[in-house]
Amino acid sequence: MKSTDFVVARSELQQCKVIVTELPDADALPPDALLVKVDRFAFTANNITYAVMGDELKYWHLFPAPTGFGNVPVWGFGDVIASKHPNVAVGERLFGYFPMASHLVIEAADVSKRALRDAAAHRQVAAPVYNQYARVTGDPAFEGHAGDLQALLRPLFMLSFLVDDFLSENADFGARTALLSSASSKTAFGLAHLLHSRGVKVIGLTSAGNAGFVSSLGCYDEVVTYDRVTSLAADAPVLFVDMAGSSALRAALHRHFGEQMKYSGRVGLTHRATEADEPVLPGAKPRFFFAPDQIRKRAKEWGPGGIDQRFGVAWAGFAPLLDKCLTVVESRGPEAVQQIYLDTLKGRIPPEQGHMLSLGA
Repeated sequence: MKSTDFVVARSELQQCKVIVTELPDADALPPDALLVKVDRFAFTANNITYAVMGDELKYWHLFPAPTGFGNVPVWGFGDVIASKHPNVAVGERLFGYFPMASHLVIEAADVSKRALRDAAAHRQVAAPVYNQYARVTGDPAFEGHAGDLQALLRPLFMLSFLVDDFLSENADFGARTALLSSASSKTAFGLAHLLHSRGVKVIGLTSAGNAGFVSSLGCYDEVVTYDRVTSLAADAPVLFVDMAGSSALRAALHRHFGEQMKYSGRVGLTHRATEADEPVLPGAKPRFFFAPDQIRKRAKEWGPGGIDQRFGVAWAGFAPLLDKCLTVVESRGPEAVQQIYLDTLKGRIPPEQGHMLSLGA
């Protein structure tokens, strides 16, 4: 069998192409392996962050590609079309981390009623959360439009949930106000919802073109365009969660707020404008927030199912808001996938759109 894969040049993300790779026939699969047809997957600015951080955080290791190229990981759905595992049937539907491809071979392990893990050796270098697949056959929460929202927002909202949990655990570092850059992004929107819900004042920082959309979300107490950030009052403690990854913006905020900047967390890279060597800035030292670290910490403290239970409550409060602010757009075929990839890379996707893609015709 053959798989259609969409790959990008690791050193120049604008270079991309479609390749055909060989897959083992169903009869030739190794013991416990599954052949999965990738049905559909979400693509957002967060996937660009995966590509930018591909070497540093081992994302490029998850799905092998030709030398110099990488397969950007995506969240989506796949159907088992061949199985060598006695407890996984053909026709099962899985939700998890997939390549931008038409097929994937999974070495199934730790198979339980609700999930399984890909035990392929090359995938063990990344955090365990990226190797887990939920078994969602017949689950209405993962079907149709509800399923699209899960693929588009659930992984991003998990990041929002973990950042909020980290901030809450640390009493928001004594800050009275949270500043969120790239406020129109889905991760920022989710975090703003959580912060706002527990009484933190949230200021969304965004471009002039997205200011109207950000204001309409209802979870930002104030919306400020990037060219006006130094107009903000700097006489009270603030925390900054950076989804944009702009060195210039980060420097401007730190210099404006000085020692009132109590926390500066780097989460996203939507602007892809981070300089390699940044100067020492006033206030809290900027640090990268790595979600798997918080997952491991809370899994130990909260015990089995503790994260899922708390996240489920948070998701139940967030999901009803999505239909008001997000339109799901479906695109199929290699040309469509390439176009959405490039538009996302160049920041041309309207914030109110969520894209579900498939390399199949």
